[in-house]
Amino acid sequence: MKSQPDLKLLATFLAVVRRGSMADAAAELGYVPSAVSQHIAALERDMGVELIVRRPGSRLILTAAGRSLARAAGTLFDATARFQDAAHGIASREIAELRVGIYPSAMTYLLPPILATLRDRRPGPRIRLVVVETDEGVPRVRSGDIDLLVAYRYLPEDPPVPSTALTVTVLGREPLLLVAGTEPGRRRPVELAECLEGEWVSGHVHNPDRRLLLRWAGELGIAPRVTLETDDLHSMLAMIRAGLAVGLIPATLLGRGQDAGVERVVLPSGVAPLYREILAVGRPGERPPVVDELVTLLRAAVRDLRSRH
Repeated sequence: MKSQPDLKLLATFLAVVRRGSMADAAAELGYVPSAVSQHIAALERDMGVELIVRRPGSRLILTAAGRSLARAAGTLFDATARFQDAAHGIASREIAELRVGIYPSAMTYLLPPILATLRDRRPGPRIRLVVVETDEGVPRVRSGDIDLLVAYRYLPEDPPVPSTALTVTVLGREPLLLVAGTEPGRRRPVELAECLEGEWVSGHVHNPDRRLLLRWAGELGIAPRVTLETDDLHSMLAMIRAGLAVGLIPATLLGRGQDAGVERVVLPSGVAPLYREILAVGRPGERPPVVDELVTLLRAAVRDLRSRH
């Protein structure tokens, strides 16, 4: 027996099974009946077993081996058709799954309505979400483990930056708000001057948010006392709500009712507002249409966020 049956002979065999006669199978395939008979005979020689019982004047009858081969061949051709459909989709930049990396606060406040929009708009690839900070996500984009990364950048010289291995699209600017805890009975806004003698919360000394804070403070000629250090924005917000410190908080964390217990610090006239850039990071080359759609929705969401704050 041959290790791999001839696919052309298998296709003829399945046509005979479907139609129940050599003549009808020949008409379907565009062969003469004798060619179909020859294909079946050749397949039986290759398999080393009788597949069809031929009885003059009656429909063909499959042997047990023929029934088994018909089931296996049907599965094979179905799988081949699915493979061809998938290969065509891939060539057309259609995919089954998109792996998206996103930093925690954007996962909580920015992405859910966008995913709901994508789901309602049309069927598309499954989106697998990976919650990851920017510094950890960029290498995973380079390696191909993540297809698209939603990232942030506090300072223009910080990574990620475009390269032969990365594309970086600026989606917009997310405001950074200086906030303090709400004091019961307070009837006037908190001024920046009132915060200079108190304690501040920020990231560790080499973190990008801390470096941005120090650069901004230097431009204003102030020296905030950072005595509470944490990399976790939710911890920062908790300490501010408790009245332990003031700090810069991304606007996404203060939307949708999350601003309870805090109030914005009023900055002096002429002080430029602070922000961090929100980025979409991917790899160069052709990309599936859903990626462009997702980037467009993210850009609109960031623009809407900035207009609200």
